Amino acid sequence: MFSSSALSPEHGRVLLELARTSIRHGLTYRRPPVVDLDEYVPEFSLPRATFVTLIHSARLRGCIGNLEPCRPLAVDVAHNAFAAAFRDPRFPPLREIELDRLELHLSLLTPAMPLVFASEAELIAQLVPFEDGLILAEGSRRGTFLPSVWESLPEPVRFLEHLKLKAGLPRDYWSDTIRIWRYRAEVIDGEADR
Repeated sequence: MFSSSALSPEHGRVLLELARTSIRHGLTYRRPPVVDLDEYVPEFSLPRATFVTLIHSARLRGCIGNLEPCRPLAVDVAHNAFAAAFRDPRFPPLREIELDRLELHLSLLTPAMPLVFASEAELIAQLVPFEDGLILAEGSRRGTFLPSVWESLPEPVRFLEHLKLKAGLPRDYWSDTIRIWRYRAEVIDGEADR
């Protein structure tokens, strides 16, 4: 169902360092670095959808990503790390003093697959807590939750209710035109400068 193109631990460390470098570069130059793909293994040149999540003092500090692969993996990580630090509209731009306790979480997404269901109950029965990321679309409204969101919303009913809220819909909203896709994520965790 989902392709497992897991990276080696060493490749994960390299991607984390690339994300850290992008944030440090952004503090100095106010833009992401240019990524020379020739400096990396061939897997990093393949298009891959990623999210970069920043946590500071146990609180969300930024999260930006793509649901569809649109750039080479290394470029996507560098750009999303920069955007999570400096362009997430929910937060002010990151300051250098925050690097000390900044945690980085990279999520490498599998392609999203549509779910087929005839009712909300049928949809909820298909969800796999702590594994599924979901994309919800209804008309022009759209929202996504990475699989890591299950940690704060471990019950499928609540997970779906909060996803509807994120998409700008009432928590009890339902229609026959609502669409849901499922994806998985390989998560690479690390801490920034200590």
